[in-house]
Amino acid sequence: MSPLSESKKASNKKWNDANMKTRYDRIQLVVPKGTKKEWQASAKKLGLTLNKFIFNCVDFTITEMDD
Repeated sequence: MSPLSESKKASNKKWNDANMKTRYDRIQLVVPKGTKKEWQASAKKLGLTLNKFIFNCVDFTITEMDD
């Protein structure tokens, strides 16, 4: 994967500044050492980012609790 150009970085920053605080909540998660690497490997097998993998796991658990 090639590094981002300066114009792309500036464009990403502009979008983040305009949208991140109003459209998203940020959650910080602290896990035992090595867990992140394991979760990233599992996410990669499914073709997901770590963020989407964790989101799907939490969402699935909540859905199952409602049934």
